[in-house]
Amino acid sequence: MYNILICDDDKAILDSIEIYLNIEGYNTIKAENGIQALKAIKENEIHCAVLDIMMPELDGLATTLKIREAEKTFPIILLSAKSEDTDKITGLNFGADDYLAKPFNPLELVARIKSQLRRYVNFGNLEKNDNQIVTGGLVLDTLAHEVTLDGEVVHLTAREYGIIEFLMQNLGRVLSTQQIYEAVWNEPSFQTEKTVTVHIRRIREKIEINPKEPKYLKVVWGIGYKIEKI
Repeated sequence: MYNILICDDDKAILDSIEIYLNIEGYNTIKAENGIQALKAIKENEIHCAVLDIMMPELDGLATTLKIREAEKTFPIILLSAKSEDTDKITGLNFGADDYLAKPFNPLELVARIKSQLRRYVNFGNLEKNDNQIVTGGLVLDTLAHEVTLDGEVVHLTAREYGIIEFLMQNLGRVLSTQQIYEAVWNEPSFQTEKTVTVHIRRIREKIEINPKEPKYLKVVWGIGYKIEKI
């Protein structure tokens, strides 16, 4: 689970953002000014920070600068009631990764956080271990026996996990239903295509935004299935 730091001197905004992030499965750490934010960063592993620019004691721009001076590389998204380009440019020059003007749609903020986390993971800023297989926002941890999508845990049955694990161990390779069945069920395959197909459909419903137009788990008609290497 990813830890998201949200920092704003408006408690109502903090609580609102927290609700949306918790629904998405993220852990939230709240702060009301830059000094509290820096303290939270020292005490927790932060994967993304959302900072308001206009805050008492230490504003979002100064906080961003101090975070980067401390060689912290997690993504930072700035919030501001101002929409002038100078604010945006200054924030980006100070080391921010994105900018959102108030008032904003919380769902857009969540989408931007997901996007930044994908880049953070995919481009190697977030330390990966040898137990992880990553494609796009889909991460399989073979040690924890856990699959996450954009930082959120995907709740799978043992068979569903086994299928994803087998496919991700063979990223980009098309595997037949027979190969999948024998690898996951650990027994000979005999008229088992429907069994595999049902499990594939359930997996798609859990990891695809639109299961009819899958991004990850794709069928190659007449041959089998594969998980794309993204």
